[in-house]
Amino acid sequence: MAVMESLFLQATGSSILFGAVVILVVIYFYLSGLSFKEEANEPPGPKPLPLLGNLLQIDLNRPHESLSELAKTYGPVFKVYFGTKKVIVLAGYKTVKQALVNYAEEFGEREINNTFKFAEGHGILFSNGENWKEMRRFALTNLRDFGMGKKGSEEKILEEIQYLKDVFESFRGKPFDTTQPMNYAVSNIISSIVYGNRFEYSDPQFKEMVNRANENVKIGGSASMRIFNILPWLGPFLKNRRTLRMNAEKNKKQVCELVSGLQETLNPEERRGFVDSFLLRKQNDEQSGQKSSRFNQKNLITTVINLFVAGTDTTSTTLRWGMLLMAKYPHIQDRVQEEIDRVIGGRQPMVEDRRNLPYTDAVVHEIQRLANIIPMSLPHTTSCDVNFNGFFIKKGTTVYPLLMSVLRDESQWKSSHTFNPANFLDEQGRFVKKDAFMPFSAGRRVCLGESLARMELFLFFSSLLQHFRFTPPPGVSEDQLDLTGVVGITVNPTPHELCAVKRT
Repeated sequence: MAVMESLFLQATGSSILFGAVVILVVIYFYLSGLSFKEEANEPPGPKPLPLLGNLLQIDLNRPHESLSELAKTYGPVFKVYFGTKKVIVLAGYKTVKQALVNYAEEFGEREINNTFKFAEGHGILFSNGENWKEMRRFALTNLRDFGMGKKGSEEKILEEIQYLKDVFESFRGKPFDTTQPMNYAVSNIISSIVYGNRFEYSDPQFKEMVNRANENVKIGGSASMRIFNILPWLGPFLKNRRTLRMNAEKNKKQVCELVSGLQETLNPEERRGFVDSFLLRKQNDEQSGQKSSRFNQKNLITTVINLFVAGTDTTSTTLRWGMLLMAKYPHIQDRVQEEIDRVIGGRQPMVEDRRNLPYTDAVVHEIQRLANIIPMSLPHTTSCDVNFNGFFIKKGTTVYPLLMSVLRDESQWKSSHTFNPANFLDEQGRFVKKDAFMPFSAGRRVCLGESLARMELFLFFSSLLQHFRFTPPPGVSEDQLDLTGVVGITVNPTPHELCAVKRT
């Protein structure tokens, strides 16, 4: 029933007829005894129903939770069917690490599902093969050249923190939704690296870009889009599908306009950001007559959109979880602020301060662990037939590395299901790195912006906690703050307001 409810939530009136047809088809295939093709020595899994597969056993609104429960029954490597599509699920730290790191090539391809086919294999996030390798290599090299994870990034972040603090102060301790200001601040960091400049928070074009990016992340992992990936013929009848495509076209148009502006003022002697580097490489390849160059307009636009979306949503979402958790657990907020006051005082926190702020560092890591914002990672596929942990997995099979099961692995954490900074501290209160800390994934598809994200999280969090105390709105207790989260491609905090009271 949950599957049908999710389908009809997004349906138009005319699609009710199609819903009836789907039900009839299900009954037909069930009565005709449709079987699923099984390979020898495959991983175990629950018995699938004809056509539906295991959909009745999976909550499409929170699939990571359903899959985590199934792992308790079927083990760290098991299969499920989303409709007729076979998916291999990897659960637990040891299994996920072994697959993504030790079998990096075999499990290193990206699944390009129906939701993101409009990327057409360009860019970084949704591409494979030589195109992915070349775009990722070029992006990494040039992002580092523009200071990603280095002093240059730190300066950009510290500048942006001042703008964000002004916005928070403007609410004068009254409740407000932290979503937009946090998104705008974080987005400006990647914008300054990609485009060579930041945007004003009031800039209509910038606001539209950020808001559309976040909307796409939200609906891209919705139940209706998961159904669309199973039954693509439903696409025209799904509102979320239409919104996603419309937003994608608008993003493309807006990025093209920004790139055009940079092209007109391009100076080979002064690269302002990633776009300039790409344009210069594209120009050189064209002048040298390289007709098959991957440095073309489609790869440029798609890569820029990939960097903008990925560089905005994940970090800002994690920081919003951090503020919410501080409001919910004031005793932990007290300890963070005491440490910052004692070690730093009133001056601006810097990256080099992290080693002297072990408790604050532990809290930032614990926020990432518990928030668990990309619980299933982005889906992978196998690049070849592979024998893994005694099981056979066929080439081209979709694989879900369940990052949630790593971040909540009871064998790896002191407190796996509760918010406890001690997960990252030894008995002397010193910060301890943990191998099972894998919020950025691992292996070939590890987040290319990891070093920048780590810097942003520490600097934004420590600076905000230095200047503000986060509390629930008047009349709301800490216990009433909801940590359930809203699931899309990432898990966002349930909509809420907080008070940011300036500290004296």
